[in-house]
Amino acid sequence: MSKTKIGWIGLGNMGIPMAEQLIKAEYPVTVYNRSQGKEYKLAEMGARVANSPQVLALETDVIILMVADDKAVEAIFEAEDGLLKTELAGKTIINMSTVSPEIAKRMASRCKERNAHYLDAPVSGSVKQAETGQLVIMVGGEQSAFEGVKPILDQLGKLSKWVGETGAGNQAKLAINSLLALYTQGLAETILFANEKGIETSDLLELIGQAAIGNVYTKIKGDAILNDQYKAAFALKHIVKDLRLAKNEGISTPLAKTALKTFEDAESRYGEEDLVAIFKALR
Repeated sequence: MSKTKIGWIGLGNMGIPMAEQLIKAEYPVTVYNRSQGKEYKLAEMGARVANSPQVLALETDVIILMVADDKAVEAIFEAEDGLLKTELAGKTIINMSTVSPEIAKRMASRCKERNAHYLDAPVSGSVKQAETGQLVIMVGGEQSAFEGVKPILDQLGKLSKWVGETGAGNQAKLAINSLLALYTQGLAETILFANEKGIETSDLLELIGQAAIGNVYTKIKGDAILNDQYKAAFALKHIVKDLRLAKNEGISTPLAKTALKTFEDAESRYGEEDLVAIFKALR
């Protein structure tokens, strides 16, 4: 039986390794990226290359987006050569970007008008998890549509979970990324306090690692601080975007307000670096 033809839109730090997982699983994959040049590696692996979302949609059954923000999603759907300019009946569009629940609902409605399915399915995890198919995927939309594409999502993550109607996937991701911001700022402040008291960063991280509060994230970001390594796995500017989206969804708790201000204040100087560069901003 022939495998589902997949279209992949968005070849950034996450998009490329995620698309690679599907090619390795022997799915026929067609790729598109708004800026040219990033598709060559995937083409060498056997992917077809489309010159527009419209052409990509014509050639595929399931279309996956992994792009930066609401504006990019709007362009992919609504441009003159966008997804909405072609026949979509029977297709499933999976938006794995971290964007607003509002745009998920709007695009889901546009897809339904064309007898197509739309799922919001953002991921928790970074580049390493994308490269190894170990992402956590949270999905909003029609549950039957989710069940239909779950085998595809299972190639990308260790957990693919339906969490509710359209927009619920994005809301779950904003909740998780709010915790991510709080945790990152908390780790930075903890290390700075310990350093002020003469405690070495390496000693503190060893203690945390053996304590109940130790976890993989502490290890990864603690090592980044220890090694003064801030190359973006998840850029600080993106956590600012997500905290703003969470605020727009109604989060107004004291820690959330504080984190948003802290990361916003750091964005102009450290926005292109990893979010753990908040340590440098606070220092």
